[in-house]
Formats: sequence, structure tokens, C-alpha cells
Amino acid sequence: MDPTDRRYTEEHEWVKMDGDVAVVGITSFAQDQLGDVVYVELPKVGDRVEAMKSFGVIESVKTASDLYAPVSGVVEAVNGSLTGSPETVNDAPYEGGWLIKVKPDNPADIDTLMTAQQYGEQVAGS
Repeated sequence: MDPTDRRYTEEHEWVKMDGDVAVVGITSFAQDQLGDVVYVELPKVGDRVEAMKSFGVIESVKTASDLYAPVSGVVEAVNGSLTGSPETVNDAPYEGGWLIKVKPDNPADIDTLMTAQQYGEQVAGS
């Protein structure tokens, strides 16, 4: 079951507001489909990300996939621990495996993304 305190994209990213910052990661379903994550390429602090556009790449033993921003805004923090331990995305996709923190242009945009229930229904249909 995906946590109900965040929203989800069709591309399998999650986003959770922490104060005025949006924390972004990939879902448990996504990390499971990727397999063992071996590398994560993320933007730099201060970079701008655009909603539903690629902001990085995640590589696993199976494939490489683009990462898509759930909202537009400026990168406030990058999970630097993933450089030395990319497997954290597999071990804790909803906690220690977060990817970036973004100061969203419009925090209300998050409300337009899927709820945990809606995301669960999408995944069940795949």
C-alpha cells in the first residue's frame, strides 16, 4: 500500500509537502519494476524543474529511466546519500530514498496529482 500522505504521478513519482517544500521520490512499484538501482543522476541545488519533464535519470541492473518532476519549481535539496548508496531507493523508496526537494511555484498543483487510492488503481491495471 502506498502512503496516503502524498500524491502520485502516472510516471510513478511521489510528492509530499514538508512545510513549503515538496519532497519527491519514486514509488515502491517503480523501484520494484526497475530492479536493483545502481546509479541516480539528479539536478543541482538551484536548478529549475518543470512539471512532467525529466529532471534526472535512474539506472538499474535492468534499464535506465528518466525521472519526471511532479511540479514546477526550484530544487532546494538533493539526496546526496544516493551517490554512494543508490540502493537506498530500493530499500526505502518513501523515506531515505527520496530524490529531490523542490520549492514549488504553485503548491496547489500537487492537489491535481493522483491520490494513493487512484495510483493503486492505476498500478493494479498495469
